[in-house]
Amino acid sequence: MDVKDMCGAVSALVTEPRFAQQLREYLEGEQILDARYRLQKMPGGSVALPVLGEKLTEQHLRALQKSGPQEVPCRLTWIQDPVPSKAASVQTPAQKLCHKLQRLVVGSGESWSEELEHDVPRSWQRHGDLVLLSEDSFSAALWEKLGPALWETVASALGAQRVARRGRVLPGGMRSPSVTLLLGQDGWVEHVDNGIRYTFDVTKCMFSPGNITEKLRVASLPCSGEVLVDLYAGIGYFTLPYLVHAAAAFAHACEWNRHAVEALRRNLALNGVQDRCRIHHGDNRQLELQDVADRVNLGLLPSSEEGWPIACRVLKKETGGVLHIHHNVENLPAPAHQQPGVLRDEQRPPEEASSVRQVDRERERWSLKDAENCRKETQVARVRPEWRRWAEAAAKRIQGLLEELHGRPWRTSILHIEAVKSYAPHVHHVVLDLECRPTLPA
Repeated sequence: MDVKDMCGAVSALVTEPRFAQQLREYLEGEQILDARYRLQKMPGGSVALPVLGEKLTEQHLRALQKSGPQEVPCRLTWIQDPVPSKAASVQTPAQKLCHKLQRLVVGSGESWSEELEHDVPRSWQRHGDLVLLSEDSFSAALWEKLGPALWETVASALGAQRVARRGRVLPGGMRSPSVTLLLGQDGWVEHVDNGIRYTFDVTKCMFSPGNITEKLRVASLPCSGEVLVDLYAGIGYFTLPYLVHAAAAFAHACEWNRHAVEALRRNLALNGVQDRCRIHHGDNRQLELQDVADRVNLGLLPSSEEGWPIACRVLKKETGGVLHIHHNVENLPAPAHQQPGVLRDEQRPPEEASSVRQVDRERERWSLKDAENCRKETQVARVRPEWRRWAEAAAKRIQGLLEELHGRPWRTSILHIEAVKSYAPHVHHVVLDLECRPTLPA
C-alpha cells in the first residue's frame, strides 16, 4: 500500500464509458485492478478504474492499445476518498480499526509499521457506547504522540462514544480495577445478561463476562420462598439472578466496596427488586446476621474460605441449607487416554440434566460466537480428581465448623461441582454446591 493510498487517495485509470468494460477485463487479467474500490464517475462523464499503482507499468499502458479492436484511450490520475467496493466494505471491526489507524498515523507524518499493527487490539469489551480495551493495547511510544486524535479515531472506527483501557487489578480485598477513561466524561455503563440489567462505573467496579454460565445456572435454581445471603455481592452479579429469575423471597447482599454498593443499589432498582434485598455495607466478618439463610453464595476468588465461618453462622440452625462455594482449583493435565469425556444429559442426575438444558436454552439467545466460546470453556471434565478432593476437604471442614458452632452433629453432602471457566493454565474456577443439614434436633 503506498503513502497516497493511506492518506485517502488511490491510483486510477480514466477512460471513456464505452471502453470501461474492455479496460476492466484487461486490468483484471493482469491483476492490476484494485478490487477494494468501486469504479467511479468523473466530471465530464468519464470513468475511473482504481488500480494498484505500484504494479502498473508503461508496458501495461502500451499493451492497452492492442487489447481490443480499438485503441483504449486512458490516462493515470488519483481518486480522492475512493468508495470501497461491496466486498471491501464488509470488514470486521478489528480490520476497520486497523485501517483507520493506518490513515491517522501516515496522515500525521509518521510511518506505519508491523510493530504498530501488532499493537492494535483485536478484541475488546463493549458496554453500550463505551469500549474497554485490554491493558496491553497501544503500548508503543508513537501512540502517545497522537494525543486525543487516537482515541477519537478508535471510537469512530468501533462505533463508540467513549473509550477506556484496563490496567492491572489493584491489590487488596476489594479487587478494584485500574481502568483509565481515555475519551468521555464518565465511566458509568449498562450491561444486560439474561434479561438482567447491570449498571456500574468501569473505572471503579469489576465485571466478569466469563461468569455468564454460572449466572445462568443460578437463575435456574429452585429458590422460591428462600432467603439468600450473598457474602460477596459486588454489583449484584449473583444476587440479581437469584432474585429476578430464581424467585428467592429475600436477599441479604454483603459488600464493602462503596463504589460497588452504589452500583448494587442502582441495579436492584433497575430490575425492580429493591424491596426484596437488604444491603450490608462493610466487612462481612463483622456481619451481625445469623440463623436466617436457606442458601449462601460465596463468590470470592481465588478462594472464599475466609467466609466459611460466616456462612455457617448465617445458615438456619434448625434446617440448614445450601452453600455455593467458589474456588480456583489447580490441576495438572492428565494423559490423553485418561481425559474423561463430557457427560451427556442421559448420563447426568435428573436435576443436573435439567439445569444443563436450561443453560443451553439460554445460550441460544446469545451470538453464536459467544455461545461457542462459552461451551469451549465449560465443556471440561466435571469430576476431575483434584476438584473432587478439594470438594471433599471443604465439605469436611464446613461440617466441623457447623458442629463446633451449634454443639451437635451435622452432615454435609456434595450436590454438584460446576466448572465455570479456565482461570489460568491448569487452574479452573469451580463452584461447589454443598448441602448442610443438622442430623439431630436442637
